[in-house]
Amino acid sequence: MYLIKSLAVLIRVSLISAIVCACAPVGPDYQKPEIQLPSRWRINDLPTLTQQSDAGQLTRWWLSFNDPLLAELITLAAKQNWDVQQAQARVREARAKNRLAKAQLFPALTGNAGVSQTESSREAGLGTTTELFSNSIDASWELDIFGKKRRDIESKTATQQAADEDLRDVLVSLYAEIALSYVELRSYQARLATTESNAAAQQETYQLTEWRYQAGLTTQLDVEQAKFNKESTQSDLPSLREGLIKAQQALAVLVGLQPQALMQKLAQKQPIPVVSKSIAFGIPADILRQRPDVRKAERQLAAQTAQIGVAKAAKYPNLNLTGSLGLEALALGSLYTAGAKMFQITAASAWTLLDAGRIQSNIDVQQALQEQALGVYQAAVLTGLKEVEQALTAFQQEQDRIVLLRLAVSTGRDALELAQFQYQSGINDFQPVLTAQKSLLTMQINLIASEAKLASDAIRLYKALGGGWTNV
Repeated sequence: MYLIKSLAVLIRVSLISAIVCACAPVGPDYQKPEIQLPSRWRINDLPTLTQQSDAGQLTRWWLSFNDPLLAELITLAAKQNWDVQQAQARVREARAKNRLAKAQLFPALTGNAGVSQTESSREAGLGTTTELFSNSIDASWELDIFGKKRRDIESKTATQQAADEDLRDVLVSLYAEIALSYVELRSYQARLATTESNAAAQQETYQLTEWRYQAGLTTQLDVEQAKFNKESTQSDLPSLREGLIKAQQALAVLVGLQPQALMQKLAQKQPIPVVSKSIAFGIPADILRQRPDVRKAERQLAAQTAQIGVAKAAKYPNLNLTGSLGLEALALGSLYTAGAKMFQITAASAWTLLDAGRIQSNIDVQQALQEQALGVYQAAVLTGLKEVEQALTAFQQEQDRIVLLRLAVSTGRDALELAQFQYQSGINDFQPVLTAQKSLLTMQINLIASEAKLASDAIRLYKALGGGWTNV
């Protein structure tokens, strides 16, 4: 009964203290910076782009390429990539620190039970043996009068949110890197197949010139030129095969697997992913909502702003309450009687009066860090705008270029057929055939590179827009 009454007294004291602690915490209250953004992008006239933002398309943008293997690799990487696992661990760390900060608002209770036996000296005393039984509850509480702990909780909460955004940023970058590596791999396969096809055609041309030379219809120079052309093309094959293997290995590492684990799936030739007919890129203001790196920088700014309040609270006194409620008796049977009750309540306060400017220096440090965090946030916004504009420009220019390259390849095929016909008919010498073969191969390789770049530009645009994450 006594313990219940004593606990009731402690609860009333705690409630009064809580009211005292309800005063506004010191330090600045965070307000999200106002940033003026343009109302539209500089490039808005692309037929394959739409100004309407589509959150669903951005979230899983890789599905717009209609490549099941690419989608499978990205899904696998989300579970197995080591960078993702590290970011997830950082999130768990931040959440635990936030819980730890919140726990500091509440009192700590400790239960104690003990028994001791003492025997006095027969020479110096009575030589008696004394036993002491005790049972108590100890409590300690530092009151948050000036909001130091509340500001720390505010900072830890913002830091946890920044860790969440960091994980999303890792996912955005990872998905884009996988897609870019996948496009590079398919580009190597296409370049290798095209080069092998041209080398085979040039081999046939070389054999034809040999037959014509043996028949006295052409010169040794034509034979040597055809041989040189064939061998020059074949010399590109080893480096292309090496590049293909490296691309396969790099993609496996990004996914989080050993290189051999994906070789079979990646060995089969597939076309370069085709860009979707429409990309929803929204308005510049979407950058603040969609890009996790911008959101992360804003949360870090909020966390650092709260740290100013933590530093300022050190200028004011603190108040600690400690108490102990319990029972003590010389006999176990008397431990739970009214006469065994004991209690102790202590209130203590400490106030730094002289510290040679340490507290103010720490406040200055936190304010400088806040200014740095503000600069990081503003730079992140500008970087986001720049990356979107650059990706839009690159995407537009590559679309124009790929149309011209397709025309050039078609024209090159016609020119080669005509040169071969005229050579076999004896109308022209071998030089036009040689020139047409070289030009066609160059244009075909350039077209493959352009198709890969167009897909890569679309991927970079999706990344710049912040696409590729959901709430995790």
